[in-house]
Amino acid sequence: MPTDTSPAISVTELFTIGIGPSSSHTVGPMRAAFAFARMLVEDGVEPVRLKCDLYGSLSLTGRGHGTDGAVLLGLAGETPEGVDPDAVAALVARIRNTRTLPLGGGAEIPFDESADLVFHASFLPAHPNGMAFTAVLADGSRITRRYYSIGGGAIRMEGEVPLRANVAVPYPFGSGDELLRLGAATGLSIAEIVRANEAAWRDEAETDAFLASVRSAMFASIERGCHGEGELPGGLHVPRRARKIREKLIERGPRSDPGLVFEWVSLYALAVNEENAAGGRVVTAPTNGAAGVIPAVLKYYEAFVHGANPAGSRAFLYTASAIGFLYKTRASISAAEMGCQGEVGVACSMAAAGLAAALGASNHQIENAAEIGMEHNLGLTCDPIGGLVQIPCIERNTMGAIKAINAAYLALHGDGQHIVSLDQVIETMRQTGEDMKSKSKETSLGGLAVNVVEC
Repeated sequence: MPTDTSPAISVTELFTIGIGPSSSHTVGPMRAAFAFARMLVEDGVEPVRLKCDLYGSLSLTGRGHGTDGAVLLGLAGETPEGVDPDAVAALVARIRNTRTLPLGGGAEIPFDESADLVFHASFLPAHPNGMAFTAVLADGSRITRRYYSIGGGAIRMEGEVPLRANVAVPYPFGSGDELLRLGAATGLSIAEIVRANEAAWRDEAETDAFLASVRSAMFASIERGCHGEGELPGGLHVPRRARKIREKLIERGPRSDPGLVFEWVSLYALAVNEENAAGGRVVTAPTNGAAGVIPAVLKYYEAFVHGANPAGSRAFLYTASAIGFLYKTRASISAAEMGCQGEVGVACSMAAAGLAAALGASNHQIENAAEIGMEHNLGLTCDPIGGLVQIPCIERNTMGAIKAINAAYLALHGDGQHIVSLDQVIETMRQTGEDMKSKSKETSLGGLAVNVVEC
């Protein structure tokens, strides 16, 4: 039986539908602001002023990642899942122009962004993505809560104990080795293990339906991205390329040329991340910055693999989830902690495992695919130019998708026995992230961010 178990994580925590451009810098802060506003409303608190202080990576790249607008939206009662991406600009503009916001969607209170939303270059001790919300009451007293955006849109309030720690799943696992031993002992595939564990939260059919909605949202983001035009916002004057690439690929005719397959896969990833950079709706998989990798590889499976079917797509997503759980519990999926190896690298590892599962791989081959996917992303830094999730982030997703497919087929050519284990590569990623200088971890203080002149 497993001995190195961690609190269970659900697929609904790993895959969430929200808006771009960043899960940790947009989605997380919006959720934190929403949680703080909801707390005030539910407690009947009527502040005369609100203040938000952003720290560390949220401050250094916050404006480029849309953190400022996300905070305003969250305080006004909007959520990443519920807000209309097309209405975001108008909602934020109204708050800025009137210098008021509807607290939690209700009563209007004063909010002067220039004074009440403060960016601090310093870091809070618990996590590089820290923020503090303060409500000032009429008698001068204050209510302050600190939150951390810990990756993939997940947040943690300082001092809060996660409720999921109390959930008992039938097949707990906290390592790749435990996962393999569970499979050997039960005869279950990795996907079947995860599906059975999800029954601790809800009916299996409900989880299947959730993953079907995730798949639909992923493919919708590919479709929208393939039809987007113009420049991406932010001032770098980056043109959207997916539409023209798609038109050229269609002109070249049937997809019989093997080389076209990889061009289509790259297009799928490019389309999603252009949509993300434009603030559109995407799936955190496991983050927004890496949102294109898993959809592109899943689309590859359905579009190009003979015999692909819905059961294979479900196995893909369940299996990818299991690998994502391991990275979240044993390391981190936050680029502010791990660099881009924790985002595109993790997405590549998850996608490689998912594709291997969909192709009928054994549990050992799946674990091998996940290991290969990360091994060749170790040391990948996060150095977005201008703090925008555009360069090198968009193209980096195309590289991650292609690597994932390669990793899956390499694993399928073997028998699952290999020298470096998934647990060892996850630990190596964690150590590498800790050794990586902070300027290379989503601060825009190093790498391409300082060596390329912004246009």
